[in-house]
Amino acid sequence: MHPQTEWWRSAVIYQVYPWSFMDSNGDGIGDLPGIYQKLDYIADLNVDAVWLSPFFKSPMRDFGYDISDYCSVDPVFGTLGDFKDVMEKAHSLGLKVLIDQVWNHTSDQH
Repeated sequence: MHPQTEWWRSAVIYQVYPWSFMDSNGDGIGDLPGIYQKLDYIADLNVDAVWLSPFFKSPMRDFGYDISDYCSVDPVFGTLGDFKDVMEKAHSLGLKVLIDQVWNHTSDQH
């Protein structure tokens, strides 16, 4: 077992469902800036990684699992810049970030 590639075998991974995790702008929907705000809390749990459920552009008929653009952040969750901020802060806290790439869930608008 190579320690660099098999880190996940013993890792503690905290899953975040963005829709309901933390709403930063008061619209009732969790978002990437909300995740950013709570990364210190997650790191304090001594987890190894954060697993983000889909936050990609979607018509939201299946709560974000019906992805219409795998390269864009859905505006309800924020911007690509917000995602980059989450990544940078997570890495600065020693957290790995996994994103849920649900290739078998594609919107009819893809």
